[in-house]
Amino acid sequence: MVRRALEEAIHQALKEMGLDLRLKVAKAPKDKPGDYGVPLFALAKELRKPPQAIAGELKARLDLPPFVEEVIPVGGYLNFRIRTEDLLKEALRPKEPFPKREGLVLIEHTSVNPNKELHVGHLRNIALGDSLARILDYAGRRVLVLNYIDDTGRQAAETLFALRHYGLTWDGKEKYDHFAGKAYVRLHQDPEYPNLQGGIEEILHALERGELREDVNRILLAQMATMKALNAHYDLLVWESDIVRAGLLEKALRILDQSPHVFRPTEGKYAGALVMDASPFIPGLEDPYFVLVRSGGAATYYAKDIAFQFWKMGLLEGLYFQPYENPYYPALRTSAPEGEPYTPRARETINVIDVRQSHPQTLVRAALALAGHPELAKGAFHLAYETVLLEGKQMSGRKGLAVSVDEVLEEAERRALAVIEEKNPDHPAKEEAARMVALGAIRFAMVKTEPRKQIDFRYAEALSFEGDTGPYVQYAHARAHSILRKAGEWGEIDLAQATPYERELALALLDFEEAVLEAAEEKTPHVLAQYLLDLSASWNTYYNAKEDGRPATPVLTAPPGLRELRLGLVRSLQETLKTGLSLLGIPAPEVM
Repeated sequence: MVRRALEEAIHQALKEMGLDLRLKVAKAPKDKPGDYGVPLFALAKELRKPPQAIAGELKARLDLPPFVEEVIPVGGYLNFRIRTEDLLKEALRPKEPFPKREGLVLIEHTSVNPNKELHVGHLRNIALGDSLARILDYAGRRVLVLNYIDDTGRQAAETLFALRHYGLTWDGKEKYDHFAGKAYVRLHQDPEYPNLQGGIEEILHALERGELREDVNRILLAQMATMKALNAHYDLLVWESDIVRAGLLEKALRILDQSPHVFRPTEGKYAGALVMDASPFIPGLEDPYFVLVRSGGAATYYAKDIAFQFWKMGLLEGLYFQPYENPYYPALRTSAPEGEPYTPRARETINVIDVRQSHPQTLVRAALALAGHPELAKGAFHLAYETVLLEGKQMSGRKGLAVSVDEVLEEAERRALAVIEEKNPDHPAKEEAARMVALGAIRFAMVKTEPRKQIDFRYAEALSFEGDTGPYVQYAHARAHSILRKAGEWGEIDLAQATPYERELALALLDFEEAVLEAAEEKTPHVLAQYLLDLSASWNTYYNAKEDGRPATPVLTAPPGLRELRLGLVRSLQETLKTGLSLLGIPAPEVM
């Protein structure tokens, strides 16, 4: 990988200059000499020299990789030009997943309350978590994907109560999770709701005892049809009732009780409660005390989060697993009262939860440190994301104002089909292509933006074949596939015939592996999404290049040798786009 090799060479040279720093290498601007460059302004204060002088000294000390043709000081930058032959060979090299390395990464995502259909807000969670799992797997990590099922929560209890209270019977005309969701909304709109709490509490206690699991599972199976339609993957289901049965909370509290920072005050507002003092790990808090167990004996929800986190990272045992019967995921396993014991012992965890849960997730990390495992606290990552608007509107499931994922998929497919019928009326499989384009539009829209920025999902923008959309990248892939389909037999590649156009396209292809590793390290898929947009733009520029009004880069009619070089680059581009899209959980249509 070119950029990382340059960064390592710069790192070694800086160490000789007395600085143990790693600088980021980036593409050089189009109007500057060289292909890559590194800014040196930040070193001026440390080395007490102007950046221009640092560039000269650094150039003299560099032990350059053999693919570098020229090192060019440009003001306060040091730029690098890559040998064209090496550049082309690297661009043509088939890309493979990185070798596996030690240490399990556990990703928890989706974790939707099993009481109603999935809504638009859940889309972002699923797309982020599933994409990151795919990216980490490609980057050489061992990944386990977990979906937590809160079958003892109030939402599930209210839905099951409503179905019984109103005497509702499913007629099979709509998905069962939609049917159940309507009962939930009806209950919250019922003027008698305050008077129905006793019945809801009875259902809640039954759920805590592990009863009514099949009733919850019926809703979950309907939700999983949506998850499968979104092309999401899971390895484990963990049910809250099994966590309760295994006594994980009590086991976690016993571990925390040994810390001097966990105690029971005898007076004041926290008297009788089990309290955690988080001040050693979360400085600057006005009130550093957090209740784990209230004076009445009830555990707080973040105490439950802490217990679950302790199990994920191997501090607790007690859960059993068996195959989960379902029509969507044959290899899926679920926690159960009986089965094979299993504890992940993850060295890193990624909890995909919206930004409103940032504080409880900080407490989870503090608890790991209080339990004597600061190294595990460092490995517990919260992938926080902002909310999703649909056509500018905020969602609310309780008030019945949410739009379901099923509706969004259906509407996106309908619109995608209309676009395909207009652009390609002779398409051999319009409905299947529409499904792929709709999925690409939705998932790409959910991951292209930095997670901490709010998304306003709009159908027309997301489904456009132009701009920063999934269909734009899919269309670039289909265009490349069309050329390869017509190519016939190939001869020998002649690198010497390369023009500046091939050089530019090859340069764009070079950064795929870098983008994957950066997305894995930063734990955000938007890095890879942006790379795919940039690569598609470079491909379109190459494809549409003209000189004197004529195509400058014909592929199939190019002279022998150059034709094969261009075909090789097109194949590399097509495979890169297909792989990149797959890492975002998006299909790559061959015809659009």
